Amino acid sequence: MKGKREEAVVSSRRSILLGSAVLLAGGIAGRISNAAAAPEPKFAPAPPLPWKWPKLDPMEAGRRAYQNYLKNKG
Repeated sequence: MKGKREEAVVSSRRSILLGSAVLLAGGIAGRISNAAAAPEPKFAPAPPLPWKWPKLDPMEAGRRAYQNYLKNKG
């Protein structure tokens, strides 16, 4: 067709580097602003190691597993 002219899109090394630098700067700025707004989570300290193994009743564990399986439909 004579009326339409196709233009090839050419990416130079400079434009790719500039685009990636802008993307990196935006990501860093977003991370910094997000980190400043989020409060620190408060967790209870874990008991000291080594932890003791609790004694489990095999019949009670089986009953709970079966009931959980039925409740969650598989």
